[in-house]
Amino acid sequence: MANKRLVKKPVVFFDFDNTITMFDVLDDMLVKFSINDNWKKLEDEWKEGKIGSRECLKGQVEGVGITRKALDKYLSGIKIDPYFPKLVKLLNARGIKTFILSDNFEYILNKVLKDNEIKGLDVYANRLSITGGRLKPTFPITNEACGDCAHCKQTSLLKNTNIDSTSFYIGDGRSDICASQSADVVFAKGYLKNYCKKKKISHIPFNELKSVYKYFENVPDGKYRSLR
Repeated sequence: MANKRLVKKPVVFFDFDNTITMFDVLDDMLVKFSINDNWKKLEDEWKEGKIGSRECLKGQVEGVGITRKALDKYLSGIKIDPYFPKLVKLLNARGIKTFILSDNFEYILNKVLKDNEIKGLDVYANRLSITGGRLKPTFPITNEACGDCAHCKQTSLLKNTNIDSTSFYIGDGRSDICASQSADVVFAKGYLKNYCKKKKISHIPFNELKSVYKYFENVPDGKYRSLR
């Protein structure tokens, strides 16, 4: 008797800034709280390929001047895509493991998620300490073989998938390229969408999480298929 085909288990990964949130929180912080304009030079050097994202982000964040109290107050006003809680609820109901992979920082993500009443998600991100009104970043998830990423999202994705998984990646920016190349299904907007088009990478375009929600709502449980 032939063996029944093994149904692969879906695993879903979200970017944070401008995917779960309505704008790039870290970029907004640089504009509002940097003590000088050095962050702009670092941004240009990163975009030109002169420095890696880790060096860029380290320099930018160390130039932010803000107390913990002021940071918490700022973060309390950050709103998320209104369909994200619905999407998390749907995925949970179907027993689909869900992760957030971000080039932002655990402290910031955890505060925003808590204030928006999102619980139980595994977060992989950079780390942050706040001393004397200044921020100090550290980068525990790196992979030199993968490039000079601040957070190697591909490493985090591969750590949480295997041959029996169908991986979904949902993102928008440069930091999502690496992980999206290892995902079975990619939802892309913004820079990531343009990159996928240019490189002819199969993807599902989206502008807001409502369309991602509709995708998972309409695909029967156990019928998730790779685009690769």
